[in-house]
This record gives sequence, C-alpha cells and structure tokens, in this order.
Amino acid sequence: MTGTKEIIAMLVADATDEHAAVVQYLNHAYAMEEGEMACEIEAIARDEMRHYDWLCEAIVELGGDPPVARGFVDQSGVTIPTWMQVDVVAEERAIAQYREHLAAIDDPGLKRLIQRIIWDEESHRDQFAHFVEKAQRKGMVPPEIEPAADAGRTHEILQQGVEHEYTVILQYLYHSFLMPECEMSRELEMQAINEMQHLGWLAEEMAGLGAKPKIEHTAIDRSQDTPAMLRADIAAERAVEAVYSSQMAEIDDPGLRDLVDMIRKHEVYHAELFGDMLKEVEGE
Repeated sequence: MTGTKEIIAMLVADATDEHAAVVQYLNHAYAMEEGEMACEIEAIARDEMRHYDWLCEAIVELGGDPPVARGFVDQSGVTIPTWMQVDVVAEERAIAQYREHLAAIDDPGLKRLIQRIIWDEESHRDQFAHFVEKAQRKGMVPPEIEPAADAGRTHEILQQGVEHEYTVILQYLYHSFLMPECEMSRELEMQAINEMQHLGWLAEEMAGLGAKPKIEHTAIDRSQDTPAMLRADIAAERAVEAVYSSQMAEIDDPGLRDLVDMIRKHEVYHAELFGDMLKEVEGE
C-alpha cells in the first residue's frame, strides 16, 4: 500500500506540472493574434489552473504543503503548429503520469479526482492535436509585430504588472489552500481569479506592442497564520496600487492608461476587502 508521504509526493509532482501547463499554454495564447484558437487555449489553461487548485487542496487535506513551484515549461518552436505539437506532448506526458499515480493510489476519492483530471487531459490532447492540423491547414503563423520605437518604458511597466499579478495569483491561492476559514479561503480564491484576468490583459497589451511577456514571479509570502497571511496580502495590494498610481503619469496611450487605472482600482478594492477580513479574524 502506498503511504501518505508517497501520495503527497505524487500529487505535488502533478500540481507542479499543472502549474507549468498553465504558463506554457498562456505563453502560446498570448503570442497569437486574438482569435478563436487563442481563446480556446486560454480556456484550457483555466482548466489546468482548476486541476492545480484541486490537487493542492488534496495535498493540504493529507497534511502536505501545497507547491508554488512549477515544472518544465517547454518554450521550443517558432511556429503555431510546432507550439501546438509541443502542447500535445505535454498532455500525453501528463496523462501517462496520472495513469501511473492512479494505479498506485488506493483512496477512492483521490482515484476519482485523478480519473476526472485524466479525462480532461485526454480532451485537451485531442484539442491540441486538432489545433496542429488546423494551424497547418490554414498556414497560421505568429503575427509579425514590430516593437514600437517609443514603447521601452511602456514595456517595462507592463512587464512589472505581469510579474506582480502572477505573484499575487500564487500567493492568494497558497493562502486560500491553508486558510481554515472557508468563506475567507473562497474570497482569496476569487480575488486570485480577478488577478489572473489582470495578468491576461497586461500580457495581451505587451504582445500587441511587439513584446513577449515573461510570466515570472517575485517573492511569495508563505505565511500559514491567518492574520499574517492577510497582512501580507494587504501589503502587496497597497504597494502595487502605489506603483500603478505613479506609473500612470508615464503612459501616453489613453486606452492603456485607463486599463492600468481600472486594475489599480481593483487593487484598492482587494486591499479594503482583505482589511475587513483581517478585522473580522482579529475580533475588531
């Protein structure tokens, strides 16, 4: 019989690979022109994020620490068909690993979860295989966008935003997995979803300006005490709200300035929401 430590190790490996799949697929979606295929790939990335969420919750239930690390992100290939084939291979690799873990685990609930994920991955594999054929048939190529001559500082601002949004997505999810208060855990998860929207908007703006967004994160707070988690989340929101406020004066494009201002306002909302949550747990 497989022991708890071994099961946790399997689930951690699966979760880190799901995390990698999210980043890999988003990289491919952002590098394409807006269209049906890019939207479908983003939807697959959301499925993989859901898998990551389920696996981390299972890890915590078994007494483990949910991972924020990610596995191998395959960035090879320069054409859309090759990107889609790389994604087919990623799904085949995931299916094989999940099947090994399914056979090694006895717990009915975990087996049911893994089988559900396998079904999703099989569907994703078939979708990506279809995308290979479609991209080849239509001669799809990545858009040739010349970087704007005066977009250097704008690129920096957008990249800083991408890094922040990615960091807090992981931080809020990590805190949500460990937070014992169910309603607060759910609220953190919902705000992580909102931050994922921000990441998408900023990355798409970068791609439209001829720059490739780097989906990398900075330091993640890994507190496990509820007040400490909320204080860290409030600090993160207040810091980035101040950064976005100062950066807006440097953005010439009105549409982009409005987008950054909307994201800034969302961050203000998050900080106030987390502040109310902190007051509640501290009994104020």
